[in-house]
Amino acid sequence: MQNVAGSPFLADCPTRLAVEILADKWAALVLFGLSQRPRRHGELVDLIGGISRKVLTQTLRRLQQYGLVERYADAPRRVEYGLTGLGRTLVGPIEVLTDWARDYGGAIADFQDAAQSAATARARVDASRSAS
Repeated sequence: MQNVAGSPFLADCPTRLAVEILADKWAALVLFGLSQRPRRHGELVDLIGGISRKVLTQTLRRLQQYGLVERYADAPRRVEYGLTGLGRTLVGPIEVLTDWARDYGGAIADFQDAAQSAATARARVDASRSAS
């Protein structure tokens, strides 16, 4: 990665990497789940609704490759995951995003419902026109 402070529109800009990391469906939730303390795999599965064990494993490995999460193995059956110092730097931005979602998520859901209703109405009109 060469372009340390360049335009986010350039291919080698670090902004793209940050967006790539956080655009992953589960990454922000896993990072936020580890923000309070290290957790075992099963704890994370229970904490993060809807994530499968396989997808959690893949997400944890990817976050380890980015240097954001580390794996601690006390014994073969006692493995925990925790944030690295670099991973902890993302907790604040994720909290801001979480606050934004809490404040505006309802408005987005309302807009989606309205758009779906409009699409359904258009489909009915189109169907009645083609039936005539």
